Amino acid sequence: MPAPLDEYPVHQTPLSIARVASSDRNFYDRYYFNAHDRTGDVFVVTGYGVYPNLGVKDAFVTVGRRGRHTTVRFSDVFDAATDDRLNPAVGGYRIEVKEPLNELRVVCDGADHGIAMDLTWRGSFPAVDEEPHVLLRDGRVVLDAQRFAQVGSWEGTLNVEGTDYAVTPDTWLGTRDRSWGIRPSGEAEPPGRAAAERDPNGGMWWTYVPLRFDDFAIIVIVQEEPDGTRTLNQATRVWPAETGRRPEQLGWPEFDIEYASGTRDPVRATLRMKDLTGKPVVVEVEPLGHVVLNAGPGYGMDPTWTHGQWRGRDWSEGVVVDTANDEAAAGRARFSIIDHVARATCDGAEGWGLFEHGCLGRHDPSGFADFASVAP
Repeated sequence: MPAPLDEYPVHQTPLSIARVASSDRNFYDRYYFNAHDRTGDVFVVTGYGVYPNLGVKDAFVTVGRRGRHTTVRFSDVFDAATDDRLNPAVGGYRIEVKEPLNELRVVCDGADHGIAMDLTWRGSFPAVDEEPHVLLRDGRVVLDAQRFAQVGSWEGTLNVEGTDYAVTPDTWLGTRDRSWGIRPSGEAEPPGRAAAERDPNGGMWWTYVPLRFDDFAIIVIVQEEPDGTRTLNQATRVWPAETGRRPEQLGWPEFDIEYASGTRDPVRATLRMKDLTGKPVVVEVEPLGHVVLNAGPGYGMDPTWTHGQWRGRDWSEGVVVDTANDEAAAGRARFSIIDHVARATCDGAEGWGLFEHGCLGRHDPSGFADFASVAP
């Protein structure tokens, strides 16, 4: 049966729009946004995703305030043939695309669960394609995704557990990405050989740093294996659209990350790059308030909910996790990617954005021998 979008010349494969090109159960299509007021005291992380081969769509909003993570979640059936993909929505959550690649409205009617918001995003610089991200394990594709990223500002209203925040674009900034492809989603699959023969000292090092300055943006994304081999590497400077300048490659970024003693919590980071003329581009980053992505948002080892997981029709819930005082949540945080509000400087200019980082298990360049290793 054809889907409504089949009326339009938008096909990329010899399939109906109701079918995605891959039959992999882990195919997904997702929005991610964050918003902050430059203090680190309040940090909003939110997203919406569809999982066509699982028949699920879901969304979440998490607001981190000094370690207290307040989260609202929604999930429901995704019917690829009948869902209106031009109006993404699930439960009390919806995204309105006002102007593609520039202006979007994100609404969460979740006051009963602790969060109500109506925020409008405006891109400050053009969106930029990231390099395709492909990972294989034991001969199988576990990640094959495409993303674009953008920095911008926010305007609207936000209420968290009865506290109102006036969101104005002169103060509230953020970053976003759109990604789609294959990545682990929904209920866990049988681990098989991967569990029986897993390297006990294995791990992953991940850093994603999109930053907004007044005259340019910088977007850096890097993933490394335990021995430091890079499986993803991109550093780009983005100029205002009116300049007509194409994004500038900044080569092979080098990182110097300082961790708090006895932890793997980053307290400072230096990124060293070079422009096309060979001139150094050095960015100093100060991580501020954060959101632990497996303590509410549903990433990684979140024990209560995972993106794409079937929770029934018209499902919603509110969850509060105190990552500062909950020992279980604090323990999980050691095995999570963490999103930090980032204050940055580059050649005397001040910038703001995201410092997303995870150093899990062994990472030789950082001096971590195994999952138990911490900074001296």
